[in-house]
Amino acid sequence: MLQDLEARTIAKVTARLVPFLVVCYFVAYLDRVNVGFAALTMNQDLGLSQTAYGFGAGIFFIAYFIFEVPSNLLLERLGARTWIARIMLSWGILSGLMACLPWLSRVSGLGNENTFYVLRVLLGAAEAGFFPGIIFYLTLWFPAEYRARIVGYFMAAIPLSTVIGAPISGLLLYLHGGFGLAGWQWLFLIEAIPAIILAIIVFFYLTDRPEEALWLESDEQEWLSRRLLIERRQREAVRMYTVSEVLFDRRVIGLSLIYFGAVATNYGLSFFLPQIVKAFGLNTFLTTVVSAAPYLVGVIGMVWWGRRSDRAAERTYHAAIPLFIASAGLVLAVVFTDPSLKMLAFCIAGFGIFACLPVFWTLPTAFLSGAAAAAGIAVINSIGNLAGFAGPFAMGWLRDHTGSYTDGLLLLAGLGIIAMGIVLGIGHDNALERAPSPLPE
Repeated sequence: MLQDLEARTIAKVTARLVPFLVVCYFVAYLDRVNVGFAALTMNQDLGLSQTAYGFGAGIFFIAYFIFEVPSNLLLERLGARTWIARIMLSWGILSGLMACLPWLSRVSGLGNENTFYVLRVLLGAAEAGFFPGIIFYLTLWFPAEYRARIVGYFMAAIPLSTVIGAPISGLLLYLHGGFGLAGWQWLFLIEAIPAIILAIIVFFYLTDRPEEALWLESDEQEWLSRRLLIERRQREAVRMYTVSEVLFDRRVIGLSLIYFGAVATNYGLSFFLPQIVKAFGLNTFLTTVVSAAPYLVGVIGMVWWGRRSDRAAERTYHAAIPLFIASAGLVLAVVFTDPSLKMLAFCIAGFGIFACLPVFWTLPTAFLSGAAAAAGIAVINSIGNLAGFAGPFAMGWLRDHTGSYTDGLLLLAGLGIIAMGIVLGIGHDNALERAPSPLPE
């Protein structure tokens, strides 16, 4: 009976929360990286060099870094539905303002380049806390043994945003000239609308904690609340962290460096892959379609690998192996000159880049809880996402100074290998994630 109750409760919570959160993150991630597709025509229209574009694409993450921890602590205090709704509304508005960049440039007198930087900084500040907030939110609803697969389902929105969003973005670029707007302006305007609509839905749809879930039966509420409480006490019996301790904890810093390497491989590639593919001689629409291939592989890898990690109850090697695969794929992309083989290499890299992510996020949530978990997750994500600035900027700078993407791709591969080494060095105590058996009353 207890097994039936557990299965019924987890299935109900998964069906209620995960698909909706996937849609929210899909929209968030698309609004974050659609600048990569806009760049196919925007850079020339605005006179942006590869270095300027890479700096602007990446500076988003500087503001993200600054506001991440305060944002997540406010989410823990105010509740997910209020704070996530605020985040989505503000980033939707700012993402749409990217379409007004030429007008804002003239009015402010800052010029296209500086206005681009300002808007990307504001967008980063607006979105700060969304991803780590959701990761923390999932710890309030799912026991540890389910988290790799659940985070995998949720984070599948990252590659899905490219698989589905890339062709859509490519088609929107063909609206060029409508009402006097360039195609890239239409792209920003239209793709901002879902975020604004979802902000309203989030406020009324999300439930902050299981105790408030009227859509669960009383026995389901009781079982889930008790299970999560016991797991929290189990972690705190090993060590109970304060928020200030988390900021300087050795394991948290190590996990931040791992995530830095993982994020660098992701964003360094995603912001420039459309331009690499277009150099094959394809038109704009085919470029966006072909660019989606590594992300389709990433969707499969993320979901399958997360489930595999949960079944095996193993985290360390399930986080390390994909980082090696990602680096190997990037190196092969440099070695191969044939476009088909190069895309195959990018697909191999795509598997590794995305497969490691759901497993990685089980590592901090296994030993952190409460406000310390909110702060720790935010610290790891904010430091890791500095690579979202460093990766694209380095790629753009190296491209301008060498005339090729070779050195940039090798740099990303090297960061992936370093991240793999840190994973193996830190290790992980799997006992922290084992379900209490029998579950006490």
